[in-house]
Amino acid sequence: MATKNKPGKVNQTWLHDHINDPYVKQAQKDGYRARAAYKLKEIDEVHKLFDHVQVVVDLGCAPGAWCQYLSRKMELARAVGDGAPRVIGIDLLPMEPVPGVRFIQGDFQEESLLEQLEAALAGRPLDAVVSDMAPNLSGHSATDGARVEALVELAVDFAASHLKPQGVMVAKVFHGPGYDALVQLFRATFVRSKPFKPKASRPRSAEVFLIGMGVRGA
Repeated sequence: MATKNKPGKVNQTWLHDHINDPYVKQAQKDGYRARAAYKLKEIDEVHKLFDHVQVVVDLGCAPGAWCQYLSRKMELARAVGDGAPRVIGIDLLPMEPVPGVRFIQGDFQEESLLEQLEAALAGRPLDAVVSDMAPNLSGHSATDGARVEALVELAVDFAASHLKPQGVMVAKVFHGPGYDALVQLFRATFVRSKPFKPKASRPRSAEVFLIGMGVRGA
């Protein structure tokens, strides 16, 4: 009987924490679609990543909180013209429109989506790539670690090929199998790199964000 009730107890605990989460309340007040906006906001405020960016790609963008933060930061709601700043968001899931954001729905691992992204960029190099992507998790740590590693490797490869020499990247990863390899990948790809766990990331969560600044060999 205790085993059967356990999922319910877990859900009730999550629901209680969610309702009383100060970041959830602040997101509702500020008009953000998810508390995740404050993770990117703190990363930006601590590391000064997006003060002068003009073109950003947001991988795994739904429901759009990071796009919202970037759009507000870059004042995209008032930007017009081909030379205006832009954010391009990509996700498998649909996303309601965000002012100033171009959304492309599809699988980042598919060549056809990369072609759409190239067309949207129209030859403009990127100032930043941010990735909140995460695969569907199986619960098997080794399998999930391999899936996360493969997805982040693909994102880093894209970033290294499209970022300006001084460009930056932020990617969500998880402590566990594959984590050390991704830290090494960031060190090999970027001039400076560091892990960072924002206060808005729940303490019990295994997520951590890897930050890369300046592309090696660019």
